[in-house]
Amino acid sequence: MAKKKQQIKIHEKWCKKCGICVDFCQKQVFTKGTLNEPIIAFPENCTGCRLCELRCPEFAITVTEVE
Repeated sequence: MAKKKQQIKIHEKWCKKCGICVDFCQKQVFTKGTLNEPIIAFPENCTGCRLCELRCPEFAITVTEVE
């Protein structure tokens, strides 16, 4: 069974750079940029658990499954 791909989108205008997505991601999909902004560094590691999306206080992250 092939691993399902996930598309992660950060809505930059909504993001407050709190780092919760970086801290809660168990697969280290995100890293912090020079201005503390989340960067999707390893999208291939995403399992689709959506913890980043669920924990984001600003609703700035969406995770969707792609074909």
